[in-house]
Amino acid sequence: MARYFENTTIFNFSWDQVALGYWKRYPNPQSTHVLSEDTCSRQVKNGCLYTKRLLTKTNRVPKWGERFFSAKSVKIIEESIVDPEKKVLVTYTRNLGYTKVMSVVERVEYRPAGAGQTVARRCAWIDSQVFGFSRAIRAFGLDRFRKNCNQMVNGFNFVLHSMFPRQAPAHPMAPMAHTLKEMREAAAAATDRAKANVLSSVNRS
Repeated sequence: MARYFENTTIFNFSWDQVALGYWKRYPNPQSTHVLSEDTCSRQVKNGCLYTKRLLTKTNRVPKWGERFFSAKSVKIIEESIVDPEKKVLVTYTRNLGYTKVMSVVERVEYRPAGAGQTVARRCAWIDSQVFGFSRAIRAFGLDRFRKNCNQMVNGFNFVLHSMFPRQAPAHPMAPMAHTLKEMREAAAAATDRAKANVLSSVNRS
């Protein structure tokens, strides 16, 4: 049976700030495991922004896990829906490849949580179909996922504090169309930054 994980995080930033900052999460000091970001598709439908991205992350495993995981990196598909009118950002992520060894499916929903705050409700399912080892692999996956969540929150807070210093005047509420335009531009810029980082690494090597 798949292991289930759930938690709630409060970010001390408005929903508009979190929704904009989401596309600029990488790089940050807690995200050295994220190697690249590529946008597969992006469209506006019924006033909502739909985006599908492919992320590449390192795949560090303990010695006992090397018999199951030989890849040094793993691909993650990320799908998101932003509704600026209802102020809801929902993301879905799942790993590609090695899904029989361990699959991780995650859903996160960001909503306003009072003045200047945003709540992120996260739930995830970790499963394995390796006969005789599935329970151990699920337990390992759950423990690693929990640690990665802490890193994600710390990294995202770092980015948000950099983008919206607390000493700065409060950002006025942007008109819906303007906010949606900014989100699209921020998402596109995230892909450009990731590609630039990859090219820079290649040139240095």
